[in-house]
Amino acid sequence: MDLKSYFNQLTTKERELQFGRKAADPLRHAFDVKRVVHAGMNGEMVPPPLAQKTWQDLMHQKVQGHPTQMAYFHIPFCKTKCLYCGFFQNGTDQAAEDAYIKRLIREIEMDAALPRLSGAPIQAVFIGGGTPTSLSPENAGRLLSTIQNCLPLANDYELTLEGRIHDLVPEKMDVWFKNGVNRMSLGVQSFNTEVRRAVGRLDDREEVLRRLQTLSSYNQCSVVIDLMYGLPLQTQEVWQDDVKTLVDSGIDGADLYQLDVFEQSDLHVYIQKGKLPPAATTQEQSAMFSFGKNYLEAQGYKRLSYCHWARNNRERSLYNTQARCGTHLFPFGCGAGGHVDGLSTMLERRLPAYQAAIDQGRKPLMFLMRQSPYAPLAEVIMGQMNQSRLDLQKLIRMEPRLKGLEFLGSLWEEYGLWQDNGYLYQLTEAGQFWQVNMTQTLLESVEHLLGGSSQIHQKKVAAQG
Repeated sequence: MDLKSYFNQLTTKERELQFGRKAADPLRHAFDVKRVVHAGMNGEMVPPPLAQKTWQDLMHQKVQGHPTQMAYFHIPFCKTKCLYCGFFQNGTDQAAEDAYIKRLIREIEMDAALPRLSGAPIQAVFIGGGTPTSLSPENAGRLLSTIQNCLPLANDYELTLEGRIHDLVPEKMDVWFKNGVNRMSLGVQSFNTEVRRAVGRLDDREEVLRRLQTLSSYNQCSVVIDLMYGLPLQTQEVWQDDVKTLVDSGIDGADLYQLDVFEQSDLHVYIQKGKLPPAATTQEQSAMFSFGKNYLEAQGYKRLSYCHWARNNRERSLYNTQARCGTHLFPFGCGAGGHVDGLSTMLERRLPAYQAAIDQGRKPLMFLMRQSPYAPLAEVIMGQMNQSRLDLQKLIRMEPRLKGLEFLGSLWEEYGLWQDNGYLYQLTEAGQFWQVNMTQTLLESVEHLLGGSSQIHQKKVAAQG
């Protein structure tokens, strides 16, 4: 069935969920809600008894060609749990942290000796969590020096340490910069003290700005923050002040993220019980997105991807940009995810299971999955859509049957979601806001055209409406 015939046989509700609608204001109303957190395709699970051998066979293979490679390290500890967060695993505990870093270093040493990892440079390293900056100076130094000594880092590598403002103290920063950290990504979310305190952030506006200034004064790294739009108590005026304060701070870049209120999150529970006012609706968030985009463009910021912005050339956002393109990503640590040579994995999320696997000399795989046979096409689509464009003719050259996507080209141009510039489709402002929905539909359309699948994925990621 061609894509137009498939489109016509859907109910109105299904059609608008998957393909959107024509609206007078597509920024607000092309879709009702965001339907996935990240666009993607399903794969095929490797049977658990075969997972360890399959992974080890891959890691013992020599590298083919000159692939771009990255590494992700997960630190599963936080001092506090933010209400909106879906990544909390464990509270901070020094004994648990010491034991964990010992195992994490052992995992790095085991994998670093294998040909698949050691045979090509690592362009980007991301230490995420959790709250990596919560590590003691001693443990941070041990981990960072191991990364430096064991991984084949490229000369121009990016090493990002993720964390929170409260940890920006000299005894920690000295260790980070002595051991190769050249990019700091900090979860500010909002500069407004009332908004920050409502969702569990510790420091007030003045302290946030003071510590950012101290970090910048080291002149040792790119300083980047996360700002989130749509938080409870964060009115349009508060959001506008957040973006203006970002620019005034002079730091190197920022990520502007849309708040997703998950139905099972603490934030949703607080809102339902009346402990916090409602978060912004998706339609209200669209206005926030528009302001942030237009203000940063007017201030001369360079857009690196859908939500990443750079004030200067020091900020590259290599990891975040490459992660959307299917770049090989080696995972380390409890709860880390990665994908290498057509295999995707998630490592054990429970500390006891993770530590037991390391003690037994095994990669702590929670599961291993073979990626979709259409993954190379999906990676092109996701990488381009993350840059607010789609080269449909390139896809058709890769797979002629994707000529059927021309139906979407015309449809979404009519809906005001993108424009054909004669070479490729450029997303409009409305298309940029809804690009996750559009990307998921493109992937589902590829599966339909090449494999006959008719799935419509929807996850409950917008409980705010």
